Amino acid sequence: MAGLQELRFPEEKPLLRGLDVTELENSDNFLLAEDTDWKEHDIDTPYGLLHVVIRGSPKGNRPAILTYHDVGLNHKLCFNTFFNFEDMQEITKHFVVCHVDAPGQQVGASQFPQGYQFPSMEQLAAMLPSVVQHFGFKYVIGIGVGAGAYVLAKFALIFPDLVEGLVLMNIDPNGKGWIDWAATKLSGLTSTLPDTVLSHLFSQEELVSNTELVQSYRQQIGNVVNQANLQLFWNMYNSRRDLDINRPGTVPNAKTLRCPVMLVVGDNAPAEDGVVDCNSKLDPTTTTFLKMADSGGLPQVTQPGKLTEAFKYFLQGMGYIAHLKDRRLSGGAVPSASMTRLTHSRTASLTSAGSVDGSRPQACTHSESSEGLGQVNHTMEVSC
Repeated sequence: MAGLQELRFPEEKPLLRGLDVTELENSDNFLLAEDTDWKEHDIDTPYGLLHVVIRGSPKGNRPAILTYHDVGLNHKLCFNTFFNFEDMQEITKHFVVCHVDAPGQQVGASQFPQGYQFPSMEQLAAMLPSVVQHFGFKYVIGIGVGAGAYVLAKFALIFPDLVEGLVLMNIDPNGKGWIDWAATKLSGLTSTLPDTVLSHLFSQEELVSNTELVQSYRQQIGNVVNQANLQLFWNMYNSRRDLDINRPGTVPNAKTLRCPVMLVVGDNAPAEDGVVDCNSKLDPTTTTFLKMADSGGLPQVTQPGKLTEAFKYFLQGMGYIAHLKDRRLSGGAVPSASMTRLTHSRTASLTSAGSVDGSRPQACTHSESSEGLGQVNHTMEVSC
């Protein structure tokens, strides 16, 4: 592809620093690996209660970081490793962080009653404004994986003014065709639900070669997530419609995501084709495509260091910059970060909201940073 810029992030840290596979297999260690600052809430929405956990409070005009997990997981199984990574904590302590659990997927959730109608993917997206309003967020930076990435993309399409940026991992913007639908049905008849979900989360190569990690997730999916509730979520995700997005200029009145987007996929992930297709439908001036080498279906678990580095660059491109001293250069501990607004003028910024953070950059056609990334006015494919 002409004009693509390749960036390489050296990884000198363990892939699962502070959380090895043995610890992952111990649900107590894995699921309780959060500090006591997190507060649980059940938010009333037009389509039922939504369980969220939140740390911090809104900080001026700064967005909240809002996450949405993949099917088969919950916010802990999906994001604990990533958000507990030391360098990621240096970034997120300057933001309020809100993890959303899909209905009935949180730890200890009660089974839905007989005949319960699980919300559609569009309705799951329509539940999120209630969360934003409840906590007084002005807008959010969304981080979603798989089904959660689809929900956040739909949310940004319906409520674009509430979303400042999106990190979408393993997103598939397309609904299932009849052949895929039939294959899913057949798989459900011949495999257990956890095994069926594992084939969505991991590639066949991972299922064979990465047995310890896969076994750990098989155990957690089977023991932590309510199986009846999971089946409803799984069925609804596989009944999703196309996101109905197109790159501007390719069709009349093309509709696409208006905010900056970072697409993420491992080079050995089952979702690779879907993410590549999604990239072709987004505005190349506001889209970064991050293809992570030596990573499979859960890059936030296996490569948290690389993903944190990319997320830092993404924030810089939107007008936030983390002044972090690189421990690889200093050999010492990372000092406390200072998250400040870039003073450079931004393209198509909205009017100032009157906070110390300055104006909100709605559309960014280039990325500026103190680390020499320079200007980018095209999609970047980043190999890590």
